[in-house]
Amino acid sequence: MKSFVGLYGLGVMGQSLALNMASKSYSVSVFNKFDYERLTVPFIEQKGKKFKIQGFPTLKEFVNSLERPRKVILMVTAGKAIDEILEEMIPLLDKGDIVADCGNSYFKDTMRREADCEKKGIYFFGVGVSGGEKGALTGPSIMPGGNKSVYDKYLKDLFDTMAAHTTKGEVCCNYIGENGSGHYVKMIHNGIEYGDIQIICEAYYFMKEALKLSNKEMAEVFRKWNQGRLNSYLIEITSKILLKKDEKTGKDLVDVILDKAGQKGTGEWTSIEALHLGVAAPTIAESVFARCLSAIKKERMEASLIYTKQVQQWQGSLKEALEDLENAVYASKILSYAQGFDILRQASREYHWNLSLGDIALLWREGCIIRAKFLERIKHAYSKNKSLKSLILSDEFKEDLNTAQRGWRNTVSTAIQSGVYMSTITNSLQYFDGYTSKRLMANLLQAQRDWFGAHTYQRIDGSENEIFHTDWEGMQEC
Repeated sequence: MKSFVGLYGLGVMGQSLALNMASKSYSVSVFNKFDYERLTVPFIEQKGKKFKIQGFPTLKEFVNSLERPRKVILMVTAGKAIDEILEEMIPLLDKGDIVADCGNSYFKDTMRREADCEKKGIYFFGVGVSGGEKGALTGPSIMPGGNKSVYDKYLKDLFDTMAAHTTKGEVCCNYIGENGSGHYVKMIHNGIEYGDIQIICEAYYFMKEALKLSNKEMAEVFRKWNQGRLNSYLIEITSKILLKKDEKTGKDLVDVILDKAGQKGTGEWTSIEALHLGVAAPTIAESVFARCLSAIKKERMEASLIYTKQVQQWQGSLKEALEDLENAVYASKILSYAQGFDILRQASREYHWNLSLGDIALLWREGCIIRAKFLERIKHAYSKNKSLKSLILSDEFKEDLNTAQRGWRNTVSTAIQSGVYMSTITNSLQYFDGYTSKRLMANLLQAQRDWFGAHTYQRIDGSENEIFHTDWEGMQEC
């Protein structure tokens, strides 16, 4: 009997996706390039027998086991491996077959692969999937991009069934667009995630270093925050992480984890893309730099022995400090999302995608890592104003940001005076101050550029299209 869908790649995420589809009554064929006896066979025997899952030792057998048009989901490490798989698999496929890359591929690679497959009559989809191992098993957020008519006919029902659903039954999957847009939106999701995570980590570090709270006390703060406007998956798991004990030492586990962060590249890609599009995204970029700084642990240890920080010990009301911190975290979180959606808005124009920003916000309500209570408000902001330039300008968040300012500034000031590293929250405030300034210092910058490079400038009393150049040193042409 032919399987409805095939899954290539039996890592943790691949196994979870296969079980997700099979548990929804879809027949599934699975294949892993290596370790058939060690990996594929045990997976089928232990987990696949209760479902309609078949495993195959060769790629040819795997491909031939699928009903036509064949639908193959790739869940493998992004990069060169995808190209190698396509090179090997496409000769075994027929025109009209479908390949969906559900890994974290770079969107420009997806564009190239989509174009190459199209020449051979194969439909290639770049599908963003967020939710980790648990989400892949129980229902992730899914962001599909590719040929819409093919998607609607052959993939929509499958992905809608696989995806997470809200408590109201709304599906967290929606067609994004063509030409790499699905992976692009996933990339921005991850960029926002970088910012969100670093903001939370800075709040933890501030409470630990400046306010001298215990892990148990901090866990309670995060638990309370999760009951209000900061309700989110990341805040929830943070409150639980802080209470987890290490089985080896009996200490709080968080205290025995090395302060050296890893990354897989999507935050970096988001920051580079922001620069390419000319979009200021310092909250997201600074969260990437924070991971880079954490990675040079030995250098930091050496520097800590050379420099003694001249700091002021914090003194004041703990209640007020925590209220200020909550405002700083919430405002910075808004800006992380605002910057991510600014990138999406510009990308929609750059790549001719016509992205629906409000609908994208709804995709992230369940299943994914950044799922948060206020995503509904982002949807409302874009529904209310279709031409909204930034969430900062929306009626939905204006009052929140205005109210948060005092506590935000107090928190940043305390962190600086206390010598506590808080780069993302600080840069979020600086971005806010820049974005809301009638006049910045770029007039002097343009004067400097015109002096040394004759780059010209505009005048406040000139027309929009007029440009000027000044002979700053009184030099005369010969």
